[in-house]
Amino acid sequence: MALIVHLKTVSELRGRGDRIAKVTFRGQSFYSRVLENCEDVADFDETFRWPVASSIDRNEVLEIQIFNYSKVFSNKLIGTFCMVLQKVVEENRVEVTDTLMDDSNAIIKTSLSMEVRYQATDGTVGPWDDGDFLGDESLQEEKDSQETDGLLPGSRPSTRISGEKSFRRAGRSVFSAMKLGKTRSHKEEPQRQDEPAVLEMEDLDHLAIQLGDGMDPDSVSLASVTALTSNVSNKRSKPDIKMEPSAGRPMDYQVSITVIEARQLVGLNMDPVVCVEVGDDKKYTSMKESTNCPYYNEYFVFDFHVSPDVMFDKIIKISVIHSKNLLRSGTLVGSFKMDVGTVYSQPEHQFHHKWAILSDPDDISAGLKGYVKCDVAVVGKGDNIKTPHKANETDEDDIEGNLLLPEGVPPERQWARFYVKIYRAEGLPRMNTSLMANVKKAFIGENKDLVDPYVQVFFAGQKGKTSVQKSSYEPLWNEQVVFTDLFPPLCKRMKVQIRDSDKVNDVAIGTHFIDLRKISNDGDKGFLPTLGPAWVNMYGSTRNYTLLDEHQDLNEGLGEGVSFRARLMLGLAVEILDTSNPELTSSTEVQVEQATPVSESCTGRMEEFFLFGAFLEASMIDRKNGDKPITFEVTIGNYGNEVDGMSRPLRPRPRKEPGDEEEVDLIQNSSDDEGDEAGDLASVSSTPPMRPQITDRNYFHLPYLEHKPCIYIKSWWPDQRRRLYNANIMDHIADKLEEGLNDVQEMIKTEKSYPERRLRGVLEELSCGCHRFLSLSDKDQGRSSRTRLDRERLKSCMRELESMGQQAKSLRAQVKRHTVRDKLRLCQNFLQKLRFLADEPQHSIPDVFIWMMSNNKRIAYARVPSKDLLFSIVEEELGKDCAKVKTLFLKLPGKRGFGSAGWTVQAKLELYLWLGLSKQRKDFLCGLPCGFEEVKAAQGLGLHSFPPISLVYTKKQAFQLRAHMYQARSLFAADSSGLSDPFARVFFINQSQCTEVLNETLCPTWDQMLVFDNLELYGEAHELRDDPPIIVIEIYDQDSMGKADFMGRTFAKPLVKMADEAYCPPRFPPQLEYYQIYRGSATAGDLLAAFELLQIGPSGKADLPPINGPVDMDRGPIMPVPVGIRPVLSKYRVEVLFWGLRDLKRVNLAQVDRPRVDIECAGKGVQSSLIHNYKKNPNFNTLVKWFEVDLPENELLHPPLNIRVVDCRAFGRYTLVGSHAVSSLRRFIYRPPDRSAPNWNTTGEVVVSMEPEEPVKKLETMVKLDATSDAVVKVDVAEDEKERKKKKKKGPSEEPEEEEPDESMLDWWSKYFASIDTMKEQLRQHETSGTDLEEKEEMESAEGLKGPMKSKEKSRAAKEEKKKKNQSPGPGQGSEAPEKKKAKIDELKVYPKELESEFDSFEDWLHTFNLLRGKTGDDEDGSTEEERIVGRFKGSLCVYKVPLPEDVSREAGYDPTYGMFQGIPSNDPINVLVRIYVVRATDLHPADINGKADPYIAIKLGKTDIRDKENYISKQLNPVFGKSFDIEASFPMESMLTVAVYDWDLVGTDDLIGETKIDLENRFYSKHRATCGIAQTYSIHGYNIWRDPMKPSQILTRLCKEGKVDGPHFGPHGRVRVANRVFTGPSEIEDENGQRKPTDEHVALSALRHWEDIPRVGCRLVPEHVETRPLLNPDKPGIEQGRLELWVDMFPMDMPAPGTPLDISPRKPKKYELRVIVWNTDEVVLEDDDFFTGEKSSDIFVRGWLKGQQEDKQDTDVHYHSLTGEGNFNWRYLFPFDYLAAEEKIVMSKKESMFSWDETEYKIPARLTLQIWDADHFSADDFLGAIELDLNRFPRGAKTAKQCTMEMATGEVDVPLVSIFKQKRVKGWWPLLARNENDEFELTGKVEAELHLLTAEEAEKNPVGLARNEPDPLEKPNRPDTSFIWFLNPLKSARYFLWHTYRWLLLKLLLLFLLLLLFALFLYSLPGYLAKKILGA
Repeated sequence: MALIVHLKTVSELRGRGDRIAKVTFRGQSFYSRVLENCEDVADFDETFRWPVASSIDRNEVLEIQIFNYSKVFSNKLIGTFCMVLQKVVEENRVEVTDTLMDDSNAIIKTSLSMEVRYQATDGTVGPWDDGDFLGDESLQEEKDSQETDGLLPGSRPSTRISGEKSFRRAGRSVFSAMKLGKTRSHKEEPQRQDEPAVLEMEDLDHLAIQLGDGMDPDSVSLASVTALTSNVSNKRSKPDIKMEPSAGRPMDYQVSITVIEARQLVGLNMDPVVCVEVGDDKKYTSMKESTNCPYYNEYFVFDFHVSPDVMFDKIIKISVIHSKNLLRSGTLVGSFKMDVGTVYSQPEHQFHHKWAILSDPDDISAGLKGYVKCDVAVVGKGDNIKTPHKANETDEDDIEGNLLLPEGVPPERQWARFYVKIYRAEGLPRMNTSLMANVKKAFIGENKDLVDPYVQVFFAGQKGKTSVQKSSYEPLWNEQVVFTDLFPPLCKRMKVQIRDSDKVNDVAIGTHFIDLRKISNDGDKGFLPTLGPAWVNMYGSTRNYTLLDEHQDLNEGLGEGVSFRARLMLGLAVEILDTSNPELTSSTEVQVEQATPVSESCTGRMEEFFLFGAFLEASMIDRKNGDKPITFEVTIGNYGNEVDGMSRPLRPRPRKEPGDEEEVDLIQNSSDDEGDEAGDLASVSSTPPMRPQITDRNYFHLPYLEHKPCIYIKSWWPDQRRRLYNANIMDHIADKLEEGLNDVQEMIKTEKSYPERRLRGVLEELSCGCHRFLSLSDKDQGRSSRTRLDRERLKSCMRELESMGQQAKSLRAQVKRHTVRDKLRLCQNFLQKLRFLADEPQHSIPDVFIWMMSNNKRIAYARVPSKDLLFSIVEEELGKDCAKVKTLFLKLPGKRGFGSAGWTVQAKLELYLWLGLSKQRKDFLCGLPCGFEEVKAAQGLGLHSFPPISLVYTKKQAFQLRAHMYQARSLFAADSSGLSDPFARVFFINQSQCTEVLNETLCPTWDQMLVFDNLELYGEAHELRDDPPIIVIEIYDQDSMGKADFMGRTFAKPLVKMADEAYCPPRFPPQLEYYQIYRGSATAGDLLAAFELLQIGPSGKADLPPINGPVDMDRGPIMPVPVGIRPVLSKYRVEVLFWGLRDLKRVNLAQVDRPRVDIECAGKGVQSSLIHNYKKNPNFNTLVKWFEVDLPENELLHPPLNIRVVDCRAFGRYTLVGSHAVSSLRRFIYRPPDRSAPNWNTTGEVVVSMEPEEPVKKLETMVKLDATSDAVVKVDVAEDEKERKKKKKKGPSEEPEEEEPDESMLDWWSKYFASIDTMKEQLRQHETSGTDLEEKEEMESAEGLKGPMKSKEKSRAAKEEKKKKNQSPGPGQGSEAPEKKKAKIDELKVYPKELESEFDSFEDWLHTFNLLRGKTGDDEDGSTEEERIVGRFKGSLCVYKVPLPEDVSREAGYDPTYGMFQGIPSNDPINVLVRIYVVRATDLHPADINGKADPYIAIKLGKTDIRDKENYISKQLNPVFGKSFDIEASFPMESMLTVAVYDWDLVGTDDLIGETKIDLENRFYSKHRATCGIAQTYSIHGYNIWRDPMKPSQILTRLCKEGKVDGPHFGPHGRVRVANRVFTGPSEIEDENGQRKPTDEHVALSALRHWEDIPRVGCRLVPEHVETRPLLNPDKPGIEQGRLELWVDMFPMDMPAPGTPLDISPRKPKKYELRVIVWNTDEVVLEDDDFFTGEKSSDIFVRGWLKGQQEDKQDTDVHYHSLTGEGNFNWRYLFPFDYLAAEEKIVMSKKESMFSWDETEYKIPARLTLQIWDADHFSADDFLGAIELDLNRFPRGAKTAKQCTMEMATGEVDVPLVSIFKQKRVKGWWPLLARNENDEFELTGKVEAELHLLTAEEAEKNPVGLARNEPDPLEKPNRPDTSFIWFLNPLKSARYFLWHTYRWLLLKLLLLFLLLLLFALFLYSLPGYLAKKILGA
C-alpha cells in the first residue's frame, strides 16, 4: 500500500533563485533536491513514496510547499498547494495542474503540475492501465485478482511505460552493502534536471533545520529519502560478493564439561558413576560408594574437527549409572540429553553451574530421577569464553532456579511423541549401484528401476527408518516414525534422509533438516511443532550417476547442494503424553507404524509454472575451460535436466476437476492459433554451444554480442505461492532494514553528521513495512491446501511483525545522538528475527540451478532460490530478482569449491530470469533492457505469448569507461616476505585492463586511470544511465614465476554520463570511494577508486572531457588520476619515535645483527639509525626523526604508513626482516588539547577527601567535582572507632555477629578471597544496574540535562556514582535491614582478564607494532597471524599539519630534538628485579589419559629459565600454586616474560598445557606506573604491608616532578595539594606496638589513588591487583587452555631494594577432629517380621561418614529387635579431617588407584552423612533413611524427639542454621528421610546426636575413645531385655519370645502332655499287666 507523488514542474516563478519543494502527507515530509539558479520554470521531476499502513481516507490532505532556498537564512515560502485526496482514493491515479496560494491564502500565478497515484491494500488497484493486463473486459476477473490471466486473445506486445515500471520499484537502493551506485553529490554545484536527486546527508539536515518549522532536531528523521532518491536501479539486482561456500568446511571445536555433583538420585544405597557422552565419545567419572548425592568435580574435554553443521547436531548426553564395574555395565538411573547447538547458542556459549534433570528413557511414567550439577561449554576457534569467577560456592544450591535449560524452556518438561509421517517421494535419481544390475541388463534385457529407497529419520540421538520400496522412482510409503522424547526437546534439528538400500552399502540420496524452532512457537499464543503434509526438496550431488561420487557428502547434507535430488512429502505432529495413563507403553524406543494416506491435492492444486531466462553476457570464464564449446543448462527440479528430467513431467497434466473446468477451457480454447500449448511449448533448457574467446591471460568470454540466447521451461508444481509471497514481503522489509542499518553504520564510521536521523528513518520504514505485511499476508488464496503450520505461522508472523512495528515506532522516539549505537544493536536483533521468520520450512517450488557445461562435463554452477524469481502483481510480494538482470558468479561444486579454488570465478553471467504461473506469463519480458526483437522457434511464430529462443538487440550505445584506480590498503600478503606485488585487473563486459605492478607493498598507491574504449552496450540509453553493468575488480600478486596469485575481488558500479549531459558538478567528476575487497568470504582490504562511464555521442570522442594531466615520463604511458578526482592534499609532518626492536627471528637461517627501520608514507619517508649490535642492545640511539609529506585533507583517505625492518649485511646487502602497515593514521594525529576544558582550569581549589574504605551507604552524598567548587567532604574516623567499640559491647544474648577478624588471623589469602567476593558482587550489580542505567538514561534524555555538564566531568560523576553503588549494600538490604556487617579487610583488585586490556595495552606513549612476514594463511593452512610475526618494533608516531601551534613549542622545558615526544625516559639498558607471583590456575586442559593433569610452573625471561618441576601438583585441573619467583633482568634485551604451565610426566617429556606472554618493558615505562600496584591503604606491618620500596609521598613527589605539576604541598591535619586539587585523609599511623605517629603517607596515597583527577597529566595508576591471563597452546591456536592468576612487580636495581616477597603460599588446611556421639534413635520404621510371632521389629544400627571419606565410614553396634523404633547406642564416632576455612572445603589426599604414582588432593564440601540401617544376618542390610548435614550451615537440632519433624531437613520450615565451626558443640534430634515408591520424601526415623568439633591440638590434649572405649568411655546403653540375637542366646529367646507371649498356652499344653503321657503309659503297661493278671504271676 503506498501513496506515490510524482512532482513534475513548477512554472511561472518570479526572479532567479534556488528552489526547493517540501511534500507532506500524514505529517511526514520529504524534501526535493535543490534546483540551483532557476528562472521561471523549476523542473523537479521527482518521485516521493509514502508506504501507508492503513487505507487512505477520502478526506485526507496532501500538501506541497515551494520555497526559495537559502544556505544562510531560513527559506522563504513562495506558495502552497493543498489537495484533498477524495478523487485519488476513488480513481487511484490523478494528474493535476493547478495554481499555488501564498501565506494569506491568495491565489498566485505560479502553477504546479504533478501526478498522484495510490496503490490500495489488496490487489484491487482500481482500473488498470492498459499496459498492466491485456484482457477482454467482458471476461469476469477471477475472484483471485492475482491470477488474472494474461494469456488472453487480442493481446498485443506489452510495452509498459518504463517510467511506471521504475516507479514500482523505487525505494530499493542497490548495492548498499558494497557502497555501489551511492553517488553522493557535492553541496555547492547546481544539479542537472534529469538526474534523480541524490541528497547529501548534510543538505537534508540543513533543510530539515531550516524548514523544520521549529522542529526539535531530535525528532527529524530521514526516511527513505536517501534510498528513494539515490541512483535507483530497477533492472539489475544486487550480486552477492562473497564467493566461497562457508558451510561444510571443518573447524576446530572443543566441548568441555565439568561434572560437579549429583543430588537426589533415586534408588537405595547406590554406587553412582556419571557417563558423559558427546557424539560417539564416552568418558566416565570415578565411582562414589553408597551415596545418593555424590560429589565429583571432574572435568572432561572433547576435541572435534568437523563442520559446524555436524558439530551442532551432535548430542551431549549425561547419564548416571549405578554399580558399574569391570564385569557389568551397570544399570541406568537416568539420563539427560541436549544438542551441542543449544549450548553454543547460549550467551558465552556455555551453561555454568547448572543442574541437569535426569529422566529414565525406559520408564516415562516415572518422575525425575535426580539432578547432576555441571558446567557445559562449547568453544569454536576464536571464541573466548568468560568463565564466571570460581571462588567458594556459598550460595545455597537452589536447584529449581538453576536448571540446565535454555531461557524460556519450562522446568517441568513432559514426555511427548513426535510423529514423522513419510508419505511418498518422487524425482529420485538413477542409482545403478550394483554391477550385477548392469550384467543382468546385458543378459536378460531386464531394466528395472534400480533404486530401492527407504527413509531414515535421526532425532535426539535416535534413528528410525521406514520399509524399503523395491525398485521404485516414485516410492509410496505412508508410514510414520514415532520418537518419544521430553518436550520441548533440547535438540534443534531433525534429519530426514532418503537412502538407497544396497547389499554392499547403503548410500544417501538426499538429506533434509527440519529445524524445530521454525515449525513451532513457544510463546503464550504459540503452537506445538507441526509440519505438512508438505513437500520438501532435497539437494545434493549432480544426477549423472558415477560409481564413486565425489560429492557424496552433499547428499549427506554437508555443504550446499549443487543439484536437485528428489522431493519427499512428509508431515510432522507432536502429541504431549499423559504419563499417568496406565495403557501407555513406557518405553522410548523408536517405532514405525502405518500412517493414513493423504489425498494428492492436499499439498495444493498442481499448476503449470513457466521459467524464462535470457543470457545477456557470459564472461570471466576460467581459462581451463576455454578450449571447448560451452553451453549453459538451467533446471528447476528435474525439469530441464539433460540427464533424466527432460520430457517426463513429474505428474501427468493436472486432471480437470469439476470446479476448474471453465477456467481451463478459457486458456485452451481462447485462441485457435495457439494450438495445444502442452505439445508445442517444448522446454528449451540449455543454450546452444559456443566457443569462448580470449579476454586476457586468465579469462575468456562468450561472444554473444547482440544475439542473446534464451531458455524457457514449463514445470508443474503444487501452487503454494502464498508461502513464498509472505517470505518475500518479509525479505523485502529485512533487505531495506539491512541496507538502512549499513547506511547508519557507514555514517558513524565515516563520521557523517546526524546518523540518528537516518536511523529514525530506517525505523519508520520498518514500522510501515510491518503494517504493510499485516494487510497483504492474509490473502484467501488456496485455503484448502493450507496446512496447520501455514495457518499458525501466518498468525505468529503477523503477531511478531505487529509488535515489531510498534517497537520500531517507540524505538524511533528514543533515538538520540548519544544512543544511536545502542539502538543500532537493537535494530540488528530485528533484522535477525526477520530473517528467521522469512525462512519458510515447507518448500514448494525447488531452487533454480544454472550449470556451465563444457564437453558434456559439468564445470560450475550457481543456485538461485525460486522465491527470489517469483512473479506477483503486488510489488512487495515480487521476488527480489524477478524480471531483473542478475549478475551470477558460477562456482565449483562441493569440496572443489573450498579454499583458493573456490575464489577464482569460474564464469560471470549477466542473466535475466522470470518465474511465474504460465497463465500470468504475458509480462515475462518486461524487465529486460529495451531495444530488442524476439526470435521464436518455428512453431511459435506469430504467437505473442510464445517465448523467444533468442533476442536480437537492435539498439546499442557506444561508451568509454574510465577507471580511476587510486590506491588499495591492508591487502593480503601473498609472498613469503610478508608483502605482495599487487596489481589490479578491471573487467567490464568483455574487456579487461591491468594497472601497473607495484613491488613489495600491501598498500599500493597506483594513482592510475585506465581507459576502456569502444564499449558497446545494448539497450536504451536512459536505462543504461540508471542501470549500468557492474565492474569487477580483481587484485593479483605478480609472481616472477608462474601464474599471478589471486588476492581478492570487489564490485563497483560506474557513474554514467550520457552524451547530452554536461560534465559538471554535482555528479561529476566522481568522488573516490572505498570498496571492500573480499577473498572467499573473508575481507581482504579496501580499494579506493572511482569509475565513470561516458557515452560517446554522435560527434565521437571529441565531446568527452579531455584526458589531460601529466603523463609521467618515468612511469611510461601511464595516466594518473585527474585533478578533480584525486584528493586535495596539504602538508603534514610525521614525527617518528624510534625506541627499539624486539624478538627478531632469523631470516634465511641467519640471525639479524644490524637492523634498521624504514618508515614510508605516500612516497616519502625516513630511516632510523642503525643498531650496531642487536644482541647487545636492540634499542636505537637516535630517538626522534621526522619527515614532511603531502596527505589528503580528508582523514578517511589517508594512505597507510609502512614500517619495514631490514638487516644490513656485509657488502652492502639488505634483507627484509618483516613489515607492518599502519592502516589508519587517525590515532596518531596530534590534536591540540582544548584548554577551556574543566580539567585545564587551574583556578580555585577542589578538595577530594579520602575516607577509610568501607561499605558506607553514601548514595545521598554524591559530590560533583566541579573545577571551581570548593567542596570538602570529611569522614570522621573517630566515629568509626566508636561504632566498633559499641559493637563489641553488645550483650552475649544477641545473635553472635561475625567477630572482627583478628589481625594475626588474616593473611594475604583473606584479602584475596574478600576481593573475589567483591568482584563477583560488582559483576552481579553490573548486570542488574545495566537495566537500571538504561531507564535512567531515558529519564535524563526526557528531562533534558539541566546545564550541560562537560563530558569528562559527566563520565567521572558516573564513575563516582558507580563506586558508591558498588559499596552500598544491595537493594534488598537497605539501611533498614539489619545487615550482617562484612568484616573489614583491605582488598586488592581482581581483574578477570589481562591487565593490558584494562589499561589499553600500556601503549600510552610507546606503541608496539608486530612485524609480519610470510604469506597470509588461508583457513585450511591454519597459519594464523601469530605464526607470521617475526619480531616487534617499538616506537610511536605523531602526525600534524605543518605550522605547529605556537603554544606547544613555547611550553617550559620544550626540547626541540624530541619534537612532540617530550618527557620520555632514556632508552639505555636498565637492570630490573622482576618478581612474579603466581596465585593459581583454573580450568586447565587435561593432559593425561585419566582426564587430569599434574601441573607445574615454568618461567622464562631472557636467558633465565625456571622450572618448578619438583613442586608439581598431582592430578589437579585447578591447582593453587601460591609461589613467587625473583628474576634479575636487563631491559631491553630481556623484556618478554613467558609464564607457562606444564604437565609433569613420570616417563617421557613434560607436555605444555598453555603459556602466557607479558611484555614487561611497556609496563615498566608506562605512565600508568605498572611496576608495583598502589595498595588501597598504607600500613607498615601485618598482612597488608606496603610492598614498594618508595613510600607514597616519594612516589607522589616524583610523579609531580616528571609531570611538571605544582606540588605536592603537605599541609597540617592530613591535607595535601597537588596543582589545584586538595586531598585529605588520616594523618596518623599505628606501628606494630600500637603507638600512633603522625604521617603524610595516607594523604599522599589518597592523591595517588585519585591521580586521574589531576589536570593535564592525570591518568589511572595501576592498583594492587591480581590479573587473570588465558593460557594458550601454539598447537591449538585460538582455543583457551585454562587461565592463570598472577601479578608482576618490577623494581629498578638502582633504587633501594624492595623488601622480602609477600608470602602467598597456599593456606595449609587446619587439622580438626569431629566427634559425633549417637545417643538414641526414635520412630525408626520397622522392617522385619518376627520369625515366631510375626511382630514388626527392626535391628537398628547407625552409620556415619564425612563426605568423600566413604571408605572410613563408622557403624554403631546393632540394637536388636526394636519393637517401637527406639534404639539406644551411646556410641562415639571420631572423624579427623583437614579443613580450609576460606574455601569451606575439606582437603583430603588419597591415591586414585593402586597403580597411582602419588596421592591426589581433593577438595570436598564439609558434609556429615548419618544413615540408619536394618541389620540382616543372611542377606544385605536394608537402608532405612539418611540425613546429610552441611557442617557450615545445618538446621539446629530439635530439643525433643517430638519437636523433630521432616520439614527440618527439606527446608520447608525456617529453622535457624548453625555452623559447627562457630558453635563447636551442638546436640539435638534430626530427622532421617528416604524416598518412597512415589519418589516423595518420607520420615523414616529420628536420631539424637551430639557433634563436637575440636582442633587437632585440643583433641590431643583431651583424647577420647572410639565407640565406648577408654579414655572417657561412654556408659553402656540401657537397652530393653529383648535386645539380643536369637540364635546366639536360644534360652533367652525362649524366655523372652515364647514364655512372655504364650505362657498359658504352654501351661495348658504341658498339662495336656502329662495327661497324654499318663494315658500312653497306661496303654503301654496295660498288656503286661493284663498278662500278669491272667497268668496270675
